[in-house]
Amino acid sequence: MPIVKYPRAAEPLWHEWDRKAQKCGLRHTLYAVNGDQYTGEWLDNLKHGKGTQVWKRTGAIYSGDWKFGKRDGYGSYSIPDPVTKKYKKVYTGWWKNDKKCGYGETFYAGGERYEGEWNSGMRSGWGRMYYRDGSIYEGQWLEDQPSGQGMLRLSNENRYEGGWKDGKKHGPGKFFYLDKGQLFEGVWVADIPKCGLLIDFGRDEAPAPPQYPIPKV
Repeated sequence: MPIVKYPRAAEPLWHEWDRKAQKCGLRHTLYAVNGDQYTGEWLDNLKHGKGTQVWKRTGAIYSGDWKFGKRDGYGSYSIPDPVTKKYKKVYTGWWKNDKKCGYGETFYAGGERYEGEWNSGMRSGWGRMYYRDGSIYEGQWLEDQPSGQGMLRLSNENRYEGGWKDGKKHGPGKFFYLDKGQLFEGVWVADIPKCGLLIDFGRDEAPAPPQYPIPKV
């Protein structure tokens, strides 16, 4: 009985090309269609391991750890200065699922700086913020705002210690007017003191005390 041989279906060439294009391990610089470029390690055709990404549109650079195509682990993110064209760091720290997560340090425009904990790309946990006007907040954060217990020290050394909510003084707290030698202890609601007690505190050492001391009750 004659044997009938059917012609074997030829595999499309693009299947072979696709297999050869699959990226795994360390690769030299690869360019995307939009001009972005990546140099580093791959796994299953995804950025995975150590690598550096450059975005053409903004000129930004990320150098650090990747996990299945996303920034995950420790790394730094920098952008070019619009005037000098030199790179300046924006964030250095930990990432998870392509967002800031864990401990890290961020540099803002105008010289402001935050160092502390992050969650899903927002300041959350403990952190310290250095503001442009010279004041410093140190304490708890939630969803990018001071929330919980914290201390705000102003540039003239006056300071507030107590509760915060949504970035405002809220709850029991103390405000030290060191320039006047006074202390206010009371309760705040949305940055406004509602009730409390004002007493002299270090009046003799204060640089600008009021003319008359507060009478004792």
